[in-house]
Amino acid sequence: MLPLFGSTANTFMTQTKYLNQRPIGLFTRVVKYVFYLVIWLVFARGMVAQLSNFRAFGKKIVCVGRNYKEHALELGNAIPKRPLFFVKSTNSYVSEGEPIVPPPGCKILHQEVELGVIFSKTAKNVPMSQTFNYVGGYAVALDMTARDFQDEAKKAGTPWFLAKSFDTSCPVGCFIDANKIANPHDVELYCRINNEEKQRCRTDAMVFDIPTLIEFLTKYITMEPGDMLLTGTPPGVTAVRSGDCIEFGLEGITSSKFYVQ
Repeated sequence: MLPLFGSTANTFMTQTKYLNQRPIGLFTRVVKYVFYLVIWLVFARGMVAQLSNFRAFGKKIVCVGRNYKEHALELGNAIPKRPLFFVKSTNSYVSEGEPIVPPPGCKILHQEVELGVIFSKTAKNVPMSQTFNYVGGYAVALDMTARDFQDEAKKAGTPWFLAKSFDTSCPVGCFIDANKIANPHDVELYCRINNEEKQRCRTDAMVFDIPTLIEFLTKYITMEPGDMLLTGTPPGVTAVRSGDCIEFGLEGITSSKFYVQ
């Protein structure tokens, strides 16, 4: 069972408040404060350790389409008036060292670098003011897209699932503890293909920021520990081919490298 940071912190605060109301000696009070603080720190460390393996137990990958204005425009799409969500299967996860395998019949495969938000506890009807209490960390991922499949689906008015959720369509980098990113809207995404830069953009260019996305999403869908929310891609997507090397990450924070089979 994943330790819940919020409930553990609440327990700590409740216990310490109770201690303040009791006529006990200063030394005993300090010892008990320290005791509960240690317990809280142990649970917090355990949470981070387990979240680093989010790919193994997370149940959902929820993605946001057209969340960077310039990317929407480069594909001839309108800017959405509310978040546009779709899902990937967790079978789409692939780790560094494993290949990206294009789906059978795909002729146009695009890369889309995105900042992923990893949930630390169950989130339902979360107000914007509390959204970061539910964020345990981040990861940078690629939303690999079979663009020809997607174009066909859009013309037919059918879901994008095959275009977005084929096996290996979500190459993902390492877990980044939330404490290491002071402001997720003040980091820079980048993506290079065969050492040629294709995408670079600061995350403050999102159409809908992370609190807006989480508040809107959790009105309809419960997010659980280990689930990932991909927050959209900036402009610069392009076709990739067999043998291409895709390197992506957050400038100065993390980097990953994958190859197309």
